[in-house]
Amino acid sequence: MADFIGDELRGSRFERVDLSGAEFRASDLSGASFRGVGMSGVVMRGVELVNVDIHGEITNVTINGVDIGPLINAELDRRHPDRVKMRPAAPAGFRDAWDIIERLWEGTVQQARRLDPALLHESVAGEWSFVETLRHLVFATDAWVRRAVLGDPAPWDPLDLPWDEMPDTPGIPRDRKARPSLDTVLELRRDRMSTVREVIDGLTDESLDSHTKPVEGTGWPPSRSFPVRECLLCILNEEWEHRLYAERDLAALEARNP
Repeated sequence: MADFIGDELRGSRFERVDLSGAEFRASDLSGASFRGVGMSGVVMRGVELVNVDIHGEITNVTINGVDIGPLINAELDRRHPDRVKMRPAAPAGFRDAWDIIERLWEGTVQQARRLDPALLHESVAGEWSFVETLRHLVFATDAWVRRAVLGDPAPWDPLDLPWDEMPDTPGIPRDRKARPSLDTVLELRRDRMSTVREVIDGLTDESLDSHTKPVEGTGWPPSRSFPVRECLLCILNEEWEHRLYAERDLAALEARNP
């Protein structure tokens, strides 16, 4: 493999690059930006982490001998008491969780409607716009509920928006240039959310503990069996986290455009 020793790589861009097993010594990563990057198994020694902002899945991360994962989860649960309910174990818990998701998103949409519609297509700090966030949640529902749970091999709508790092996949749309109105996307969201509601309302202990049947053909998720419970927990997590991101960015847009 190539060695870069004493080279000036300031401002370089690495995208869809495999750096697994790479070694960084006496290197300056100040101001670096990491998006959609897998960092499992990373070991850091003698590093300086000052004014660092991290958003992601934090599990078994030890800093100075302390596993910070449980500390972070406990603090997030304290800040958002409903977050605990996004980890249900029984059908009734899933129904309660979806009630919360519907209620919270109603408030978020009301917040978005107070802004100039053009701002709902605006990115904040390189993140998805509000409308793109809603489009991604349509994709998530199509993937984990309509495809994985309900068995539709190609449930996609042209406005579906996969995550940016997902490889192009035949049949799955990815139109980043589309600018549908908020009402157009909300109509699509209502349809998908009603589908999730039907699935969750129909849950039994037996169906919740069952596994999906592999779906024929290429797509996402891959054509294999998944625990139904994991599919629905995935949707709850997507809905919860992306709403928080959306409200964070809506607040930034409101402050920028009073």
